Amino acid sequence: MPKLYLTFMADLARLALSVVVPIYNEEANIGALHQRLTDVLTALDLPGRYELLFINDGSYDESLALLRVLAARDAHVRYFDLSRNFGHQIAVSAGLDQAEGDAVVIIDADLQDPPELIIELYAKLRAGYEVVYARRRSRQNENVAKRLTAKAFYRLLVSITHVAIPVDTGDFRIISRRVVLALRQMPEQHKFLRGQIAWLGFRQTFVEYDRAGRQGGTTGYTYRKMVRLALDGITSFSDAPLKAATMLGFAVSGIAFLLMMYTLYGRLVRHDYQPGWASLMMSILFLGGVQLIAVGIIGEYIARLSANVRQRPLYFIAEASPPPAG
Repeated sequence: MPKLYLTFMADLARLALSVVVPIYNEEANIGALHQRLTDVLTALDLPGRYELLFINDGSYDESLALLRVLAARDAHVRYFDLSRNFGHQIAVSAGLDQAEGDAVVIIDADLQDPPELIIELYAKLRAGYEVVYARRRSRQNENVAKRLTAKAFYRLLVSITHVAIPVDTGDFRIISRRVVLALRQMPEQHKFLRGQIAWLGFRQTFVEYDRAGRQGGTTGYTYRKMVRLALDGITSFSDAPLKAATMLGFAVSGIAFLLMMYTLYGRLVRHDYQPGWASLMMSILFLGGVQLIAVGIIGEYIARLSANVRQRPLYFIAEASPPPAG
């Protein structure tokens, strides 16, 4: 056969791009997201096919039914229904495990991250970068408390870790096949993917954009989940809390020593020492509080070590769409 024909057939069989979309109660957005992704990827000059991987993370609305319809109608769509809600980061990890493209885009389903930006992300990747992440210039329709806490968290994380984790970014990015394979070798239970990708290194750059408000439905990222993600990020990439607990212990011990010397001075030299119940109780409660804080910090690290030692699977798939023919 002519060499040009063989090359053409190889490009048709090849998967150039995978798009991983975690889904949790996104029935209001799935249709619009699928249409916009299809429009973008059809217009994109890909050297092969693309696939849309929807990871249903225990949704209790009609998300799974909509994904079944999409998979039956569009050969580019594959879905995986996890056996329960494992969390956003695990759902993304499940998608990365299933992705077969030369490059992989991670994007949420709420349409706050514009699918049209994939064209610019892909162009940067083709220029030689391994990771191209989307950095937010602004965040629309988000309350002041959420914006401030997110901004403060990322800057705190950068200041206490030795990994250059980019600020003002989420999981919206494109990564090369080499980065995907590297992430599969990092099976820790408490995932913080944006930190893991930064830790890997490789050539990384960014594209700036203005983040829109949620198009429909309600966010699944409650303050409780954000706090949990923050704890995962800090404990995965920094031992600063342990060092802070140690320094706090030394500081309290120093204060206690000075108080002891002052007490001895008042009792033996000035003879005006008056025993007091209040001061005794304050000292006991203060020292007890410091000890509990230190034990709690140590416990967070031990709990994560215990989870990794058990080596349980990160997730289970209850249902999956059949792979496309060929």
